Amino acid sequence: MGKSLIDGKEIAREKKALISEEVEKLKKDGIVPGLAVILVGNDPASKTYVSNKERTCRELGMHSVLIELPETVSEQALLNQVAELNEDLSIHGILVQMPLPDHINETKVIETISPEKDVDGFHPVNVGRMMTGQDSFLPCTPYGVMEMLDYIGADIAGKHVVVVGRSNIVGKPAGQLFLNKNATVTYCHSKTTDLKAFTRQADILVAAVGKVNLITKDHVKEGAIVIDVGMNRNSEGKLCGDVDFSNVREIASYITPVPGGVGPMTITMLMFNTLKAAKAIRDKTAAV
Repeated sequence: MGKSLIDGKEIAREKKALISEEVEKLKKDGIVPGLAVILVGNDPASKTYVSNKERTCRELGMHSVLIELPETVSEQALLNQVAELNEDLSIHGILVQMPLPDHINETKVIETISPEKDVDGFHPVNVGRMMTGQDSFLPCTPYGVMEMLDYIGADIAGKHVVVVGRSNIVGKPAGQLFLNKNATVTYCHSKTTDLKAFTRQADILVAAVGKVNLITKDHVKEGAIVIDVGMNRNSEGKLCGDVDFSNVREIASYITPVPGGVGPMTITMLMFNTLKAAKAIRDKTAAV
């Protein structure tokens, strides 16, 4: 890949090799990092994500548990399942695949996961720790973005970062992680008037909306770093991001492709968080 492309597959491969080494070391201490994924219903996209997570777990020598529940499962039954995994010593990370059926309160489910096993980084305790710059589990997609920028040696301090999107999963935490690295951060969203006026100022532009070709060449400053978190299908059914890739690539200093950009990093950082959770429990046990 050319200099201007940030190859998520390659960075993920290198990161996974390091994780695999760490897993082997932990196994010598008698600990196998364990990840439990709960899948409710039959959403095809969710099923694909989950099988990718399972496969990556196996590749890295981790213990993987998949719990499939029917679409009709009651909220209480799901909460009980989470509570059971909180107590399971062989499980270090718990992930409940979103979205959940309408009759289940997602916030309640996330808050039931033990913060020590919240490898998605969505529990309010971990969000609060991230906001205040404390050690915490970071949400996997924004964490992956920061790792990619670190890999290319991007200087973040003092730079103007514009995040387009304000979801709790990507947009908000991404902005916070940049702020923690001393960037000046602007959030844009569906109610922003004159989006271009903001995005054209960005040294680093993060697009995380879920809208095909929302960001065109006109939105981007010459030499900016463009991170495309979008995951969409275009009119031909091809996977694409939020950025008009071929045109924006001409003026960006670096850009992430879709697929093969941020996507592979998300699962990799989930594995990293699971490893981190296993180490934390080992250290806690050793200290007792």
